[in-house]
Amino acid sequence: MESVKKKDKVILELINEEAIVLLDWLCRFNNTEKQGQFQDQAEERVLWDLEASLESVITESFNSNYAEILDKARGKIRD
Repeated sequence: MESVKKKDKVILELINEEAIVLLDWLCRFNNTEKQGQFQDQAEERVLWDLEASLESVITESFNSNYAEILDKARGKIRD
């Protein structure tokens, strides 16, 4: 994972496995009750937008063997 700041943008670069794990977590997190976890609705908006952005490029979640793909991605990233 790398990040670069260019003027008023931050560019976050993830390897595919990082993106898969992050997207899976975001989907689960965004679909649970989060009363009181946010100080401002903008924080929730950023997570929704990040999830949507990742969904547009990570197609593995539609594969019939997604659980296996996710497990392998998690295994590659673990310390």
